[in-house]
Amino acid sequence: MWLLQLPSKLSTPFLNGHAHGYNLLSKPNSGVARPQWAPPSSVPQIKAMKTMQGKVVCSSSDKTVAVEVVRVAVHPKYKRRFRKKKKYQAHDPDNQFKVGDIVQLQKTRPISKTKTFLALPAPQRPSVQPSQPEELAIPFESQPQP
Repeated sequence: MWLLQLPSKLSTPFLNGHAHGYNLLSKPNSGVARPQWAPPSSVPQIKAMKTMQGKVVCSSSDKTVAVEVVRVAVHPKYKRRFRKKKKYQAHDPDNQFKVGDIVQLQKTRPISKTKTFLALPAPQRPSVQPSQPEELAIPFESQPQP
């Protein structure tokens, strides 16, 4: 990194943002030194839209699947909800997904020009089974009690 380092005789106050002896964030005429603002160290990282869920619509390429993600948006003028569809190219290293599978897309480093997602199996939703009618705990009068 020798290109980024300047010799000490070529250093200039403009490199650090200090010109004419004052800080660019403070008032130029103030002679009082003010503490610099620093972002808090415990700020959580925002992870918006890192994972999405969609349906595989094409799996003919090697190690690549096309996934269609459907989301609901509100029209700005008419305030009506409508569906927006978008297709993403996702990396499928084992070629395990077929057309119609539900997958979860996880954001990763760019794998190619169009692939920045990794296709993972979607977590299974608990299915609602129709339950058998259970016996009532109240015995009929004709039934003997145990």
